[in-house]
Amino acid sequence: MRKRMKARTGQVTLVLGLLLIPGVATRTASSQEQVPASLSLEEAWRIALRNNPGMQAVRNDVAVADWNLNSAYGALLPSASLSSSLSWQGAGEQRFGSITADQLGFQDQPSFLFSSYNAGVNFSLSGRTLMAPGQAKRNREATRAQVRTTEATLRLNVTKAYLEGLRQIEGLTLAEQELARAEVNLRLAQARQEVGSGNVIDVHQAEVNVGRAQITLLQSRTGVQNARIRLLQQLGVNLQAEPTLETSFGVTEPTWAADDLYELAIAGNPDLQASRAQEESARYGVRMARSSYFPSISLSAGLSGFTRQASTTAGQEAQAVAAGVARVQQCLALNDLVSRLPDPPPTQNCSLLATPESALEAIRSQNDAFPFNFTGQPPSVGFQISIPVFQGLGRQRDLESARAQLNDNRYRIVEQELALRADIDSRTAIVSTAYQSALIEERNQALADEQLRLAQERYRLGLSNFIDLVEAETVKARADRERILSIFTYHDAIADLEAVVGTPLRNP
Repeated sequence: MRKRMKARTGQVTLVLGLLLIPGVATRTASSQEQVPASLSLEEAWRIALRNNPGMQAVRNDVAVADWNLNSAYGALLPSASLSSSLSWQGAGEQRFGSITADQLGFQDQPSFLFSSYNAGVNFSLSGRTLMAPGQAKRNREATRAQVRTTEATLRLNVTKAYLEGLRQIEGLTLAEQELARAEVNLRLAQARQEVGSGNVIDVHQAEVNVGRAQITLLQSRTGVQNARIRLLQQLGVNLQAEPTLETSFGVTEPTWAADDLYELAIAGNPDLQASRAQEESARYGVRMARSSYFPSISLSAGLSGFTRQASTTAGQEAQAVAAGVARVQQCLALNDLVSRLPDPPPTQNCSLLATPESALEAIRSQNDAFPFNFTGQPPSVGFQISIPVFQGLGRQRDLESARAQLNDNRYRIVEQELALRADIDSRTAIVSTAYQSALIEERNQALADEQLRLAQERYRLGLSNFIDLVEAETVKARADRERILSIFTYHDAIADLEAVVGTPLRNP
């Protein structure tokens, strides 16, 4: 038996401008996605997945996981560094330990400018480094599975908010119908009073019923407004949008077998998938912890250079000139000594030993080095291998901790599978009960319709009193609301079952 219930968009929509709640803080529409005038449930899902702030925040974790994987691969490549420095040292006497420059013969030290560079390449490899990309991949899969879990939760929340919006719209329609019937009853009471077959008590009672129906209508309009706001909040869009909900839901007999649903849940439940991804990550974590027993190697190479420039070379030039004078004096003394020999050899030209101007120019040229005329230092290359022998049982502790985490994940998966079996059996029964209840409420609604029609006709003909009419009206109103409640209870139960199974079970 198939029944269809459609939202009465021709009579009641979510466009209730007169009830807009002032002071609702929203972002500007220009910064948010526009909601279509006619909003289906599927479109609501798509909008929520694109705009819900909580969903966007969870998706950011995937970008972090991607970069963690890139970083793990980057650790397999050599690292390179390049550094440079500039410094200045003022003029004055320096101290080298307990000896001063003056004691070493270096007087009147000038100020100096220094610059240097250092370039190095390093490469390290260990078992943990080799396995880090695999671990990062599994962590990324676990993160993606968590995103899918959040998407499923958001989908459930949007579905329930959408159903609540339709339920409030139907409730508003019933409130309008109840007000119309109350006004009809008031006119009947007034007509009977005018012809003398009624009394003023019936008229006043009818007026009270009209007032109560008006209050119910106001409350229903507020319910519609609140449902619209809550739905738009789930979508993550402008709360002042006014869409019309166009998706209709039919009440059909559920034919799903619990065993078939359980197989679907084992393959599609997002929470179970997330736990399996975490188990895989924990299994790889055990392998990484075991890799701490493996040796590690490292290679390094480096180049460096420096410059040193004095503010003045006067001291160096004076030392060079003094050294030349000393050589000339020594030469003259040697010539004088040689000339005293019986057969003296030719004397040396001592003037050639004086410090030439070119030597002084060379001193000035060599001093002109700052900042880029570097003096290179010898390159260096190194290789190191490290074999761990004993590290205070820390590695075994980490390995046992990783194994315990793996076992915890396995037990958690078994627990979730048992919970899925129980949830599916329970929720399947709830859906079946909700369906049977909807059928009974449909029959009750039809009987209440007939009872109210007969009560109105009997009251119009003067065969019953106004109290009988009010009681029939009350039974009708309750039957209508219980019918609406049973329909949406049925669809809420299906939404909960879909959340457990992890896949849609109906075509709205």
